[in-house]
Amino acid sequence: MAGALLTGLRPLPYRWRVAVMGGLGAYVLGPLAGMPARVRANLALIRPDLPPEQVRALCRKVPANMAKAMAETFSGQLFIDHVRDSSTISGPGLAALDQARDAKRPVVLVTAHFGNYDAARILLGDRGYQIAGVYMPMRNSAFNDRYVAAMSRIARPVFPRDRAGLAGLLRFLRKGGMIGLVADHYMAHGELIDFMGQPARTALSAAEMALKYDALLVPVYAIRNPDGISFSVEVQAPLPHSDPKTMTRALNASLEALVRGHMDQWMWTHRRWKNNRPAHAPKQRISAE
Repeated sequence: MAGALLTGLRPLPYRWRVAVMGGLGAYVLGPLAGMPARVRANLALIRPDLPPEQVRALCRKVPANMAKAMAETFSGQLFIDHVRDSSTISGPGLAALDQARDAKRPVVLVTAHFGNYDAARILLGDRGYQIAGVYMPMRNSAFNDRYVAAMSRIARPVFPRDRAGLAGLLRFLRKGGMIGLVADHYMAHGELIDFMGQPARTALSAAEMALKYDALLVPVYAIRNPDGISFSVEVQAPLPHSDPKTMTRALNASLEALVRGHMDQWMWTHRRWKNNRPAHAPKQRISAE
């Protein structure tokens, strides 16, 4: 359905296309996919103090941001040109990235399902960084091909999230490359690490890669501006090397601060806190009502 909508909206001017897709996400696609229930359940766990009207607003704004990001990424060169013309990049990590690029030191860039991380890939690429990306293969092969083509148009190389893809990604990193990881997924075998005040199963892989290959570990986020269509890309300072859990806690804390400041831009539809108790602890059921 999303693919058909994106095709149908293609004749519209870029700004209208993104705005219309955002409206469809808020009032059509989100409700049809059951997103409001998942947003409410997560907010009930993390922010039970939120007034009902703010919860209702987030149930619309979260799917709207997700739909906008999809429309942007699939707009190809129009999206790339718009980001270049309208968005900015800054932060204390930029100088460190420049030094790493010149020294051919590996870098692990870590982002999240927040704003639209592809805007960061565009602006970092314009500074001369070649950043390898990772994608989760989709069941719909035709839509998957379109998605991979859209990602590749923004930055290359891209690797599937499977055994062969991971091997290619690590080869790229070992040679002094920069890789971009989206690290806010629920991971069934991840460590229980605090996120937004609750334990969440979290992969340690970004930190482990940084330690194994002496790579910088740098949080990067593309924050959607109030105009709804441009971005402020923030490159944070590299995290100090210590141990995987400590470094991953710092990554979670970095994202948490951003989410608390921009509640509508994070993908609250994730089941981020699923199975978030030790095996011996009683399970808590969170209602989606």
